[in-house]
Amino acid sequence: MAGGLESLDSRKEAITHTILSLQRKRQGELAHLYLADGSAPITGRSFGAPTSAKGEVVFNTGMVGYPEALTDPSYRGQILVLTFPLIGNYGVPDTELRDAYGLPEYFESNQIHIAGLVVSGYSWEHSHWAAHQALSKWLKDNGIPGIYGVDTRALTKKIREMGALLGNLVVVSDGGVT
Repeated sequence: MAGGLESLDSRKEAITHTILSLQRKRQGELAHLYLADGSAPITGRSFGAPTSAKGEVVFNTGMVGYPEALTDPSYRGQILVLTFPLIGNYGVPDTELRDAYGLPEYFESNQIHIAGLVVSGYSWEHSHWAAHQALSKWLKDNGIPGIYGVDTRALTKKIREMGALLGNLVVVSDGGVT
């Protein structure tokens, strides 16, 4: 009987270790957003591509439509801050779908135009009938870094009060800065 309990305890320990390991992996690497005003870096966790991005930091206050915002050519080369508190929960539709005129069905253009993405909360699980992939995968596949865990409303207020700010979104991987 004692051997059975020891075996059960070791399996329980192994499962716990695996779960904790997966949780750490899912959290993403440490990431920082440095602003040109010299203020302290804004720290969060990365999702998307493990790379850095520079650009003007701008915001969007929409409650829905992040796939459309990311593919909007007016945001070309900018680091986009989304103020809605949860992003990624409905995933990303199929990028290959076209309407009757041959235009992208769910997007503003054929590609992501932003340089980087800043959100408050990122949902690692998505659910929507039209979802084809996770937002993090779409960003990763297109070389776009993202950071979550940021007070996006305070950041938006700062941008609104100070005007245009340049930023540098830096992902810190186990091997150093990317």
